[in-house]
Amino acid sequence: MKQITKENLRIVFMGTPEFAVESLKVLVEQGYHVVAVVTQPDKAVGRHQDTLQPSDVKEYALRKGLPVLQPVKMKDPAFINTLASYHADLQVVVAFRMLPEIVWSMPRLGTFNVHAALLPQYRGAAPINWAVINGETKTGVTTFFLDQNIDTGRMIMQKELPIPDDADVEYVYDRLMVLGAEVCVETIDQLIAGNGEIASIPQDQLTVDPKTLHSAPKIFKETGDINWNQPAKKVYDLIRGLSPYPAAWTTLIDSETSDATNAQILKIYKSQKTGLKTDKEPGCIKIENGTLLISTSDEWLNITELQLAGKKRMSAKDFLNGVRDIDKKRAMHTL
Repeated sequence: MKQITKENLRIVFMGTPEFAVESLKVLVEQGYHVVAVVTQPDKAVGRHQDTLQPSDVKEYALRKGLPVLQPVKMKDPAFINTLASYHADLQVVVAFRMLPEIVWSMPRLGTFNVHAALLPQYRGAAPINWAVINGETKTGVTTFFLDQNIDTGRMIMQKELPIPDDADVEYVYDRLMVLGAEVCVETIDQLIAGNGEIASIPQDQLTVDPKTLHSAPKIFKETGDINWNQPAKKVYDLIRGLSPYPAAWTTLIDSETSDATNAQILKIYKSQKTGLKTDKEPGCIKIENGTLLISTSDEWLNITELQLAGKKRMSAKDFLNGVRDIDKKRAMHTL
């Protein structure tokens, strides 16, 4: 068989968000032969949904003159025929969607995915968020071959990334994006060095207690609704695990009457653990030395960056300078 090189290895790249662009960019700039790019259809945006916004991957691909495919349905015969016409040896998937077997099995060397977690932990759509929400001290990137199920295929390579206790999801995202591109290229280089052969291991051979496995389901609005009847550490981790987007939030109501008629939504972007014990009911608010504190089940949490509905994001100090009687409110968990 002819020796594989990065110049003759025909690659189809699949991805949509900014996270995937870094991997595509490295492949293109380092001279790998990307023959086509597959991404999501343009998204309708604007007040009247009358403007189409291309994905980050599409914008980059078009700047580089790469063919772009945007199937609505991955099993559409026209798309399958067009994809097959590129005669890809390998498909690389980064932050895309679940593929049918007719797609992932098409290349002779298979299809591998770059997943932002240390599989088998955090299978699913939002691994970065959930690793931070769950207070993990490390995460990483895994490459694996796709199969019929979500994130269960044979593992090829992993690299770890520490998560500092004060890191939010944006910090972890940015670093995993770069690490993901690095692992993507190293995986392809191993395939080239092996002339199409590469070591991989089934995930079910890993010594992981199923009871300790965490999943990473899609993030919904209700995911961010803060339950103050939890330890401060849990609330703190939820806040940083959803910052800056979509952001953890709480509902402010009158503390004396519990009247929710004029309830306000407060997004919280940053907080600090205080270590100050509280015997107050969870969700109580107090102002102390210019700081905004909310009680959890065990401690006061210092809220440092926030956004009241209809206002801009700001520091707690600026917020307190412009809002009266906030200490007469209570933070409520609505679920």
